[in-house]
Amino acid sequence: MFFECISIFGSARTDPSDKYYKLAEEISSKIVKSGYGVITGGGFGIMEAANKGAQESGGKSVGLGIELPHEQGINQYVQKEFALNFDYFFVRKVMFIKYSQALIVFPGGFGTMDELFESLTLVQTQKVSTIPIILIGVGYWSGLVSWIEETMITHGTISEKDRELFYLTDSIEDGVAKIRSMYEREEPMPNFYF
Repeated sequence: MFFECISIFGSARTDPSDKYYKLAEEISSKIVKSGYGVITGGGFGIMEAANKGAQESGGKSVGLGIELPHEQGINQYVQKEFALNFDYFFVRKVMFIKYSQALIVFPGGFGTMDELFESLTLVQTQKVSTIPIILIGVGYWSGLVSWIEETMITHGTISEKDRELFYLTDSIEDGVAKIRSMYEREEPMPNFYF
């Protein structure tokens, strides 16, 4: 079964009182109202917020959990029929990207960076379709983006065109609009060219 979804990445450590938690809820609600489901890692923090926003807005709320020694499992806002657990990160990441028409990335740690850069690499190398990759949180991401622009591009390890693979904003309206504008021009479909 295929339905159009957007993956949302971000820290499991984000507290419900944090502004990014609230923004993740809000953007998920807007995504659902635009006709998409939401896929997260099924954990807490940003993932919980995104699943909550999707569920409370009547949309599909998918959780791709991972077995970890210090994690508490799938959050309560993932629909039971769309809850999957994985033993390995690499398999889980394949599922994130395969069924996503866009990625929205909130502040996060090593896991979020891993998901972001693997996704950027797959799009850059044309192993998957070009999809919108939206970074939410200018204050959080600006140091990384500056390093990409001033170090990676300057040293020629990526091209200037590669900087266009992602969009940085504080506005969830801009992020959702970026996704909508792409799919006004082309039909969404599962990724990967097998």
